[in-house]
Amino acid sequence: MTIKEDIKKVVKEVDNTSFAFEILQDYKKVNKRQFIIILILIFSLIISIGYTIYLLNDIGTIQTTTSQNIDDVENINGTVVNGGDINGNDKTN
Repeated sequence: MTIKEDIKKVVKEVDNTSFAFEILQDYKKVNKRQFIIILILIFSLIISIGYTIYLLNDIGTIQTTTSQNIDDVENINGTVVNGGDINGNDKTN
């Protein structure tokens, strides 16, 4: 090997291990980590907003109510309307 080739090799090694190059590599790593963290935070925010909307709208719940027709009073047992007391005993005597 000639001296020029040796010098080029040493200069190339110095360039690859220079302080500026190390800072640039660290900066790239930090940027990549920050990007991943930001994506995770945005994804978490979207999920929490979606779940909140789901809870507020009661999506998927079916509410059924049962009602009793009060047109026929005789069929309603155990009520004051039927003339009975709380236990359902007849008080019409």
